[in-house]
This record gives sequence, C-alpha cells and structure tokens, in this order.
Amino acid sequence: MTLPPHRLPLRLGTRRSPLAMAQAEETRDRLRAALDLSEDAIELVQVIASGDRIQDRPLAEIGGKALWTRELDQALFERRIDAAVHSLKDVETFRPDELVIAAVLPRADVRDVLIGAATVAAIPQGARVGTSAPRRAALMLNARPDVEVVSLRGNVATRLAKLAASEVDVTLLAAAGLARLGETGVGTPLSTEDWLPAPAQGAIGIECRADDEAMRAALATIDHAPSRTAVMAERALLAALGGSCHSPIAVLTSCEDGTVTLRAALLSPDGAARVDGTLEFSIDDADGPARLAADLLTRGGPEIARWFHAHANDG
Repeated sequence: MTLPPHRLPLRLGTRRSPLAMAQAEETRDRLRAALDLSEDAIELVQVIASGDRIQDRPLAEIGGKALWTRELDQALFERRIDAAVHSLKDVETFRPDELVIAAVLPRADVRDVLIGAATVAAIPQGARVGTSAPRRAALMLNARPDVEVVSLRGNVATRLAKLAASEVDVTLLAAAGLARLGETGVGTPLSTEDWLPAPAQGAIGIECRADDEAMRAALATIDHAPSRTAVMAERALLAALGGSCHSPIAVLTSCEDGTVTLRAALLSPDGAARVDGTLEFSIDDADGPARLAADLLTRGGPEIARWFHAHANDG
C-alpha cells in the first residue's frame, strides 16, 4: 500500500524506557520495510508514562496497567501521534472503543528468566525474591512457600542493579525484554512446562484510532496473524475471568492446523491455591477462552474466584 504524502511522517508514540524504545524501533523498522519508506518517514514520539514516574509502589496499588497506557491514549485522542507501541502484557484488557490494536508483531520468547539462582529449586531457603508481578509472586510462593517476596519495580537495568546491590537475592525478568535489550545470556529461562508466562508476554502491539483507516491499513502490513491469534485468545481469557493487575494469571497459547490450545493457571496471591486447565478449540471459536475461564473458576473454588470477581474492574 501507499500512504498519502500528507500523512508523512508517521508518528509512533512510545514510552521513554530503553525497552519501550527498542520495541518502537523494531516497529518503525518493520513499517519502513513493509511500506518502502525513507528513514525520515517515521518519527518516534516519546511520552512519559505515569508508570515510569511512580516507582515506589506496586502498580496494583496506584492504578494498574492504565499507568502504562494513559498518556499514550491521550496523545492518540489529541492526534499528537498516529499510533502507539505497547508491550501487550501491560495493556488493560478492556480498551476504549475509539482505539484498536491494529498490529501484533511476531511474538518473541514468552519465558521468564530466573536471575540469581540456577533453578527455582536451587533458590536458598528463605531467600528474598524481588518482583512486583502478582503472577510471578504467586508462582514462586506456590513452588517455594519458604521464600520472601519483596516488591521490586523499575526498568530492566534498575532491577538488575538492585539485584547486584543485594537488595534482593533472586529476581525474574521476561526473556523477550532481555533479548530486545541485548542482555542475552543473563539468568536461566524457565520452562513453560512448569512456569507459565503472563498473558501476551513477549508480544508487541500497535494501537491506533479506530476511525483512522489509512493507519489501520498501514499497520496491517506488519500484523503477524499467528501471534495475533494467540495474544487475542489470552486477552479474551482475561476478559472472561474479570482478571486485573491484582489477579495471578498465567497462560500460554499455541496454534497449529487451525486449532488453538490454551493452557492456563489461576492462583491465589499467596500461592497456596492453584488450579490448572487446558482447552483445545477451533481458531474460529470465539467462545473457547470463556469456556476455559468458566471451568477454571468453577474448579478453583472461592479461594481462587474471589481474586477475579472482587477486583474485576481494577486494572
């Protein structure tokens, strides 16, 4: 496709963190290649997100995932940018009707990386595990109830520095983020057989205004259908669960020969309660994620269900 000259340069909005910039640069490069654009045809517009400004409290206490998207949403509404680049795992389940996820890039490594110990079993007794993610905390406490979970926020470099300074003994980071920052060889990736990732982990999504047909068409040129199918199934599961930033949810999707396999675990925040489930359904079956959600909530009982219904509108 060819964009009208008056639409150039395209303005891609991004947070200012090194990882967010790396993701925006990947998006820019893919768009330039797909649309045969010159170097100056796409501008990266940096926005300071509330989540980057507030680092001393867990997200769940101060507004949830909206802290990563609010300023970029406003920039879209005010037409200061044409599209926003997101880590999809940080995007709220329910989005404004005026916006649409127009592209999902090929999904990267979905695994978590354990840093500070060779395996979960090898973490020293009573060690301080640094994470502010309810999923990671619950999975760790489920496997190792003897450890102490310590809140740890900040970008990748900040968290690695806090680990090096012995503020915590062990931490967990996303393999995709480390790879995008060139931090390969750091820590030990955890097998998804035992340690399921966050919904949409490893996926970059690009959002634009729903009524911007030219931008939607441009972004469609870099949309990766298999990644979109997997990510949207995981987001549909979140929606059906009423999941929020308070809710420890771990999930992984695979797609093969028109069949989607959705494997998920719900936990209580202290890791004491856990329920696992798997469902296979046709790629055209939009109700598959909701059926898995209903099954998990039924089998999980009140100890699980209350963390999904009680906080369903929080993040």
